[in-house]
Parts: sequence; structure tokens; C-alpha cells
Amino acid sequence: MSTRKILVVGNGMVGHHFVESLVGLDTDVDITVIGEEPRPAYDRVHLSEVFSGREPADLAMATRETYENWGVKAHFGDPVVRIERARREVVTQGGRRFSYDKMVLATGSFPFVPPVKGADNKRCLVYRTIDDLGHIKATAKDSEIGVVVGGGLLGLECANALRNLGLQTHVVEFAPGLMGVQLDDGGSKMLRRKIEALGVSVHTGKNTQQIVTDEATALRMDFADESALGTDMIVFSAGIRPRDQLARDSELAVGERGGIVVDYKCKTSDSDIFAIGECALFGGRIYGLVAPGYRMAEVVASQLAGQAEATFQGADMSTKLKLLGVDVGSIGDAHGRTEGSISYVFSDERAEVYKRIITSGDGKTLLGAVLVGDCEDYDTLLQYFLNGIELPAEPESLIVPAAGDKPLLGAAALPMTATVCSCHNVTKGCIIDALDGGCCSLGDVKGETKASTGCGGCAAMLKNVVETELSARGVVVDKSICEHFPYTRQELFHLAQVGEIKTFQDMLGQHGSGRGCDICKPAIASIMASLWNEHVLELPHVGLQDTNDTFLANMQKDGTYSVVPRVAGGEITPDKLIVLGEVAKEYGLYTKITGGQRIDLFGARQHQLPEIWRKLVEAGFETGHAYGKSLRTVKSCVGSTWCRYGVQDSVGMAILLENRYKGLRSPHKLKSAVSGCTRECAEAQSKDFGVIATENGWNLYLCGNGGMKPRHADLFATDLDDETLIRYIDRFLMFYVRTADRLQRTSVWMDNLEGGLDYLREVIIDDSLGICAELEQQMAAVVGTYQCEWTTTINDPEKLKRFRTFVNSDEEDSGVVFVQEREQIRPARAEEKIRLVASSK
Repeated sequence: MSTRKILVVGNGMVGHHFVESLVGLDTDVDITVIGEEPRPAYDRVHLSEVFSGREPADLAMATRETYENWGVKAHFGDPVVRIERARREVVTQGGRRFSYDKMVLATGSFPFVPPVKGADNKRCLVYRTIDDLGHIKATAKDSEIGVVVGGGLLGLECANALRNLGLQTHVVEFAPGLMGVQLDDGGSKMLRRKIEALGVSVHTGKNTQQIVTDEATALRMDFADESALGTDMIVFSAGIRPRDQLARDSELAVGERGGIVVDYKCKTSDSDIFAIGECALFGGRIYGLVAPGYRMAEVVASQLAGQAEATFQGADMSTKLKLLGVDVGSIGDAHGRTEGSISYVFSDERAEVYKRIITSGDGKTLLGAVLVGDCEDYDTLLQYFLNGIELPAEPESLIVPAAGDKPLLGAAALPMTATVCSCHNVTKGCIIDALDGGCCSLGDVKGETKASTGCGGCAAMLKNVVETELSARGVVVDKSICEHFPYTRQELFHLAQVGEIKTFQDMLGQHGSGRGCDICKPAIASIMASLWNEHVLELPHVGLQDTNDTFLANMQKDGTYSVVPRVAGGEITPDKLIVLGEVAKEYGLYTKITGGQRIDLFGARQHQLPEIWRKLVEAGFETGHAYGKSLRTVKSCVGSTWCRYGVQDSVGMAILLENRYKGLRSPHKLKSAVSGCTRECAEAQSKDFGVIATENGWNLYLCGNGGMKPRHADLFATDLDDETLIRYIDRFLMFYVRTADRLQRTSVWMDNLEGGLDYLREVIIDDSLGICAELEQQMAAVVGTYQCEWTTTINDPEKLKRFRTFVNSDEEDSGVVFVQEREQIRPARAEEKIRLVASSK
């Protein structure tokens, strides 16, 4: 039997998920993907973040290499224009033909533009693709006012985008309220109140009759009620329509109002053609969210892998999201249309919070819910709804604060079939299976199941389930740092701070036992350095350090050390470059430019370190702390000083930040970068804290990192002035230093915080814990007591003694011979190597 040819038309999120699912089933098929856009699949859910400084490339869900590695043939930028069902072939716009045994249509949807006179003006745009974003940004450059037509989910996301571009923003909606599909009247009114408080003007019940050019503004919108609105640009985001033209042209069954008709196996009227996602009509309904599309994709992948029992039975359209910074949640029958249903409503206009639950007449079953301004109860309510769990005797206690403590829905009450993560269809049973298979932490479960790696809305529920199940198995997660201290690093930090404990021996005597070990000693040494900033080679601390800190240099595999002076922001003078070259030549050191924009000198012997550093310090260099768990570098592009795209002085800001935080000891190493514009040449979004310039200030990104498990940083705050930027970074770094576990990167630390990035914003921006002033004072103390550790060392005869080869002599050990493994390659030798490699092929 020959290998079946599977053709996928469309490469959006759902089309990509289908391919990923089918590849994962390891079935014998030949997969071809044809995408209309010139790029592989990307994350449309987070499209609006591009306007906040995120690079479009960061949204990529796959690359061409991804598909090559999977053995998938992928073609982009040449859309299918015709299906020839009789021949089982498709024809692309470029005239290419592709045959198939089975085909999957994942053509998605297109933005609906109302039939309004003047809507074809070049300043009238749509909001759907990465290319659309480019058109919007270009038009916004010479605009002051922007209008979004559409007050639904996509419309409000678009309004946030225009607002981030600095435009005076208006939302025009035909219906009487915002988000009419998801919210009831009360929720819609509260959402409008909160959005208008942010400076976005909302116009509901407006029927646009025509769009004309205007003298005062570029355009004018004339409404049926004879009012008008002037604007410089208009973005239509008034809903979507299924892309079903291919199906129509090939005479597949389509719905009266559009959509390719599919059955419970997602088959069309042609049994060899499937349809999934927003182009598919199931049970008379188009599912316009990603999660239902993913379920369809998985069903078809299972069908093609021979699992005939896999079916699509519809999907829950409940959703939790953040629109213009406002928390919004909608579950089930949000409008209370079920016959015999009753409602419980809580509305607090002062706090701008609205909550409503709809129950069966006997109050035992949750039918729906609306949450605006506070979605803390969403996960609990969703589980009651999805699993038919009987409500407490007083259902209003779930949403009304005055009713006392809210009944908690524990993980034990959830059935095995309960969906915890709707993005990746992870049930409680899947989580149990992961734990049975050897996972023993929240991070392990995330890696195994992908739960909470989509929108992240299930993070709290996932943590609850994992911890409950581990406890039920008798697993006690001991967070003690080691056997000598029954405390976490965070607790030890607090004990040292409150008790003003300044030495390891005092800490051991008051709170520990035994003599300590290689785990607790460096950890407590780091805590002491973070709190009191004493030199790490002072007598009480020197015995606690690991090898690198002991000699203020990184030991290399041959026993020599590297010398890494600080080059703040990557800016260096010619004179300093000459000094580095002279030192390298004098001591025979190998030199290399690092990724952090400084110069490493390799091959220094232990006894040579003070000599080398004395020359460097005299030339104005300081230690670069490459050996410590501390700030390493603040990378920068050339910014507005030289670059024609730069909008701020990125070099100046990088130097300021690096000089401010140099020497700060932390649970793990810290890296930073500053980019002068959104082209991001300094790669700030891969750093623990990164800064990107905008025309209005700085965007701050937090908790990214490179390394074995790279992670992009998350956008934390936008358009900050210099003072606010530094204040937020001060607070962030000290909060991390206070609360992170031993050797925990900022990315892992934030992922383990309940509430993640939103929680960090509450702590750092809103001062929800009331500690921001204290954090700033701690940082000021660290900055004020900074000392270059090598400058202090070379001026202290006692500290220099530890760099001797012999205890009682300054002589070199003649019995130790170092062989240079890699010579500095000169151009002639490099060309010779290339010639030799070429001739060997």
C-alpha cells in the first residue's frame, strides 16, 4: 500500500496544530502544507503585542526548518485558487498543481467590512494579519485620531493597538453595547465605563452611512442619527466571515450564511476533504476561538491515523481575556436565556467590578457567568460549569464578598474528565497520567502536557491539581535548601535581613545545624552579599565561595582563568582597547569578543591574575563580575547617536543601567540589553530585563533568558520615562533577589509565581505588598556601597596571598606546564583552513 498524500490548505494556528498533531501520531503519510501568507504559522492571539514593541518574528509557531525536520513539504505565498475534486488536485495562483488522497481545508476567516460608501479609502484598513499591522503602523505615523469599527473582542484588541501607537482612539459599535456575544447588558456597561476611564471614547448604537474626506481631519464618518465623527484613519474589526470560496467553487456544501458544512468527524460533503477552524460550520455554528479549532484539528489527525472513534462534539466557548488592561470573563449562557434560569448579580461601581452567575431554577447547576474587572473566580466557576458540579447552598457566595469566605472548589472535586487547560485539551486525567509517568513537579507536568503554555489562564487551577495530587500520594516537596537548614532560600534571606545576620557562622548557629555544605555556603554567601555588600574575600566570607568567586575569575578546563573587564553598554575607548591588546600580548592570552559586547582574555594563571588586573585597573577598567551570580552585561545597539532608526539614546541608558546594577549579587546571573528602536538589534527580549526605546520613552521587558531553555521576556510596562524605568527595575531586581530560589533564573522564578506577570505588575507597579519603598532603599544601599572587587583585592596584601602558587613563596610552580590548545587565528591561517576544508570535499 502506497503512502497516503495529505494536503493541508491553510497554515494558520489551527492548520499548524493539525500538522503538529498528525506528525505526533507517527502515521505513514506524506504531508504537504500550502499557506497563503509568505511566512509559516504565527500566533494571532497575541498579534496586538507587536504594537507594544514585540517583534513579529516572536509570534512564529514554526519555521521552514521545523517542517523540514518533520518531513513536511511546506509552500508559502502561493495560495490555492482551485480544487479539482474529480482529479484530486488543487491549483495554486502560480499555476502549480498538488495531488492528494485526503485534503484538510484550514483556510480560516477574513475580516468583515460593512458595505459602507467610502470604506475603500486607502486610510480604511483591516486588522487580521502581520501585514495588516504594517499598514496600520505606517498609516498611524501621520495620524492623530484613530477609529475602530467594531466593539467585539477583536475590535477592542485593535483599539488597544491604536492606543499603544499614541493615537486618540475611538470605538464605534453598531450594537447597543460592547462585546454583545460574550457579555450581558450589565457587564457591557461596566466594560465601557472602565475603557472610557482609560481615555478611549466609545460610541454604541452607531450605524455608519458613509465615509468621506474632510478638511479638519483626513476622514469623516457620517452616522444614521445625523451625527458625525472626524478621524485620520479607520480600522474595520467588525467580526469575521468564514473563507469558504474554494469550497463554493468546487461545489462542496456550505451554510446559508457561509461556512463549509462538516459532520462530527469534520468531513465535508466530499468524504476525502475535511474542514477545520473558522472556515468550518458544525451544527450550524462557526467556532471563532482557537481552542475549538485545535479540537477539530486533533479529531481529523486521529481520523487519518486510523482512530475512527475520534469525533468533534462541539466546544465550550467560555473565555477569559484582558482587553485594554481590563479583565473580562464569559462562561456558558452569559445572557441567561435558558428557560427557568435565575441570576445572582454583584456590581461595585466604585471598584468597577461586575459579576453575574446564571443558575438553574433550583440553584444547583451553573449555566453561565459574566465577570468584568475581576476574574479571580473564573477558574472555579468554569469547573462548576464544565463538570456539572453541584453549587453550594448559597450560590451567591461564589461572587459576593459580603457573603463571607468563598467556598473553594478543590482539585479533588474535579472528575478525571475535567478540562484544566482548554488550549491544549489537557484534562485532570492527563495530569494524573503525567504524574504516574514520573513527573514530580509543576514544571515537569507543564513540559509533559503543555498545560498552561497557551494563554496561561489555567495556571492557578493547574497548580492546585498538581499540588493536591502530590499530597494525596504522600509526596512532601521538601523546599529546604539542604540538610543543614530547614528553610528555603527566600526564608533564609528574610531571617538574615530581619536578624541583621552578617556571617555564615551566625546563621548556622541561630537557624541551622552541622557545618554546612557546598549548597548552603555559596547560597548564604550570596544572600550576605545582596544584603550587606561586603567584599566576598573578607575573612568571614571567603571560605563560602565556589572556585570562581574565590579567585574572582572563571576557571577554564585547563586550570587557567579568564579575565573579563567590564565594558559598560559595549562602549569602549581606543586607549582602553590598546591596553587590552598590550596585556593580552604580554601574558600570551587568547582574546575573544563575547556576545555581551565585551572582551574575554583567556589563559591567565592564578598567580598572574593580580598582575593583570593591576594594569587593567590603572587603565580605568573594573571587574566585569563574569565569575559571580550577579549582573553580567547590559548590551546595547548604537541607538539614536548613530542609527537612522534610533529613537532614544540606547547606549547612554545601557551604560547608566550597567553602572547602577554592577556588583548586585543575585540567585543567578543577570543579563540585560537596551535597544534604540523596535528593530531590537540588542536582543533585549531575550534578557532578564530588557529595554526597548519608543518615541514616547522606554518599554520594559522582564524575565527572559537564553541558554539551554531560551525564553522571550514578557512586556511589563510601556512608554516609561527614565526615572520610572529605573524605579521599576530597582523594585524588580530586589524582589527577585529576595524571593527567588537558589540558582533560579528570573524566567523560572516568574513562571512559578502564582499570577505570573500580572502578579509582578501588582507588586512592582501597584505596590500591592506595600514593600516598594523598602525595595528601593535596599537597591540604593547596594548602589551606594559598590566596590570593584579587583580594585579592593590588589590593594590588600592579605587578599593577594590567596593567589600565590605556594603559601610561602611568590614563585611560579615550574612543574606545571600549560599547552596552548587554540592559537589566535590570523587571516592567512583562516584562509588556509578554508582551502584545506574545500579540497577535502
